[in-house]
Amino acid sequence: MNHPVGSPSEAGSRSDVIARFEVFSREQWAALARRTESTLSVSDAGRLAATGEPVSLEEVVDIYLPLARLIEVIVDTKRGERRRIDSFLTRDRANSPFIIGIAGGVAVGKSTTARVLQALLREGREGPTVDLLTTDGFLYPNATLEARGIMNRKGFPESYNQRKLVEALAAIRSGAPEVRTPVYSHLAYDIVPDERQILRRPNIVIVEGLNVLQVNTKGAPSDHVVVSDFFDFSIYVDAAENDVAEWFRDRLLALRSTVLQTPDSFFHRFSSMTDQEVIAIAQQVWDEVNVINLRENVAPTRGRAHMIMEKNSEHRVERVLLRRS
Repeated sequence: MNHPVGSPSEAGSRSDVIARFEVFSREQWAALARRTESTLSVSDAGRLAATGEPVSLEEVVDIYLPLARLIEVIVDTKRGERRRIDSFLTRDRANSPFIIGIAGGVAVGKSTTARVLQALLREGREGPTVDLLTTDGFLYPNATLEARGIMNRKGFPESYNQRKLVEALAAIRSGAPEVRTPVYSHLAYDIVPDERQILRRPNIVIVEGLNVLQVNTKGAPSDHVVVSDFFDFSIYVDAAENDVAEWFRDRLLALRSTVLQTPDSFFHRFSSMTDQEVIAIAQQVWDEVNVINLRENVAPTRGRAHMIMEKNSEHRVERVLLRRS
C-alpha cells in the first residue's frame, strides 16, 4: 500500500507517531465487526456518502461499525467515571455530551466519516441523540475575509472565528439547554445570514473540520483554550496527497454537473466549463491553497488524534491506528 504522507517535515517523525499507536490492519479491524451487527442497508450507505466520497456497505461493516461500537464503549466508560466523580463531590449537574472530533484535509472524506458514524451511533440500544457540527459554520463571512485580504486563505486557521467556536463548544459541554450556531452554505459559499443550527442537549456531538486538532498556541496566553480541549475522542482521516488531489478534482467535476448547475451557486460559472478547464482550476486551487494548508496546518495535527484512519487510492481504509492508552 502507498501509505499516506503529510508534510515533508512530518514524514521524518512518522515512526515516532506510530510508536504511540496500536496498529490494526484492515483484516484485524474488520474482524471486530463479527462481534456486532447493524441494520444499515446498501441504500443507506449510498445516501450517507458525500459527492466524490464513495462508501460501500462493506466499508460500513468492516470499518465504521467496529468504530461506532468502540465509541459506545468509551461513552459508557466516561459517563460512569463522571457519575462516580459527581457522586463523590456531592454535586448534581446536567449530563455533559460526549464530543467527537474528526479532522483531515479537504476531500479526504471527513464529512462521509461523520455522517456514517452519526447514523451508526443513533442505532444504539438506547437511540442516543447525535448532532453533527461542522466548523464551516464558524468561517468568517466572505465580506469579512475580503476586507481582511484573506479570501484566498479560506479554510486556513485565520479564516475561522475560533472564539465563537470555542464558546459554542463550551456551552455544549456545560449542558446548556440550547446552543445556536451559524450555518454555512456550500452552494452560496458563504455564511447564511440569520440562519442557525440549534443543539438541544444531544447525547453525542460530532465536530468535523480541517483544523479541529490544531493547538494554535503561538503567542497565546498559558490558559489558551483550543477546540480539541473539548474532545472526548478524535479521529484523523488520512490519505496520500496525490490521491486526495485526485479526489478533490473528481469532486469538483461531479459538482459541476449537479449542484453547480443551480444559478444561485457561487461557482455556477463552472457548469459551462469543459472538463479540461475544471481540471486546470482544481489543480491550481490544490497547489496554491489546499496542499499548503494541509502541509502547514492539518497534517501536523495527525499525531494528536486518538485514532488515525489511513485510506488507499480507492477510499478504502487499509489501516487503523489507535492511540495506546
